[in-house]
Amino acid sequence: MSGDSARPATRSLKGATIKRLITALILLPIVILIIVKGGAFLFAALLAVFACIGVNEFYSMAMPERILESRLASMFSAVLVLSPFAVGSHLVLTAIGSLFLLFAILFLFRIRNLSNAASEVSYAVLAFLYIPFLLMHLVLLRQTSYGVQWLLVIMLIVMTNDSAAYYTGSAFGKTKLYPLVSPKKSVEGSLGGLLGSICGTLIAKFTFFPQLTFVDVFVTALVIGALGQVGDLFESLLKRSFGVKDSGTIFPGHGGVLDRLDSILFAAPVTFYYTIYLFKG
Repeated sequence: MSGDSARPATRSLKGATIKRLITALILLPIVILIIVKGGAFLFAALLAVFACIGVNEFYSMAMPERILESRLASMFSAVLVLSPFAVGSHLVLTAIGSLFLLFAILFLFRIRNLSNAASEVSYAVLAFLYIPFLLMHLVLLRQTSYGVQWLLVIMLIVMTNDSAAYYTGSAFGKTKLYPLVSPKKSVEGSLGGLLGSICGTLIAKFTFFPQLTFVDVFVTALVIGALGQVGDLFESLLKRSFGVKDSGTIFPGHGGVLDRLDSILFAAPVTFYYTIYLFKG
């Protein structure tokens, strides 16, 4: 009986792995093509779509009954991501302040339960700061001198980090990293992920981004890699708090948009500011 019961579980795991692989093989080349050949605005438009879907996922987890607010927040999130093209980066804070006032007034006059009002307003503010505001830094990064290369570096770091952390953790993981938030992650896996990030950034240096110094390689690999892991933990914290396994189901085998962007969201602003203030090029 035990052998028979193990077969469906193994078959299910293989099926999920195949779904993940097929989704990645379709989605990844499209994203890379848009980054490299699509131009800054098309890339921003792609992020605006991701922001719209991601905010809708957030509302579905945090406040599923807030349908009108979810739709408005999704629409304004897409606009916020595109705002650097329309008003310039210096007016982004103005846009965020205006959105806060708008949604504060909206929630004020659409009270459902007074005891939940403060938490719902907090969720609304968090949704804007967590998703479109952080994503917008990728739009700003794309417009810098080496924007395309930096975007590819972020992707390489995140992918090599995730893969190395998974295999290192599976083989050597013994010490729990943060069991309250993510019981399966280990310290050994985390360290392996950072090593993978260094390898990924070295690949970037010796292939398409020779302007990176070895200091750039190690600093960005460790900082972006560590922040990517923190971003993954932060989304796990949110999902556990809301009592869900995945943020959505839009990507078969991968979950929702937030499940795919959690590491990149935290890496985006740090990479942009590193490029602006520290990278010599």
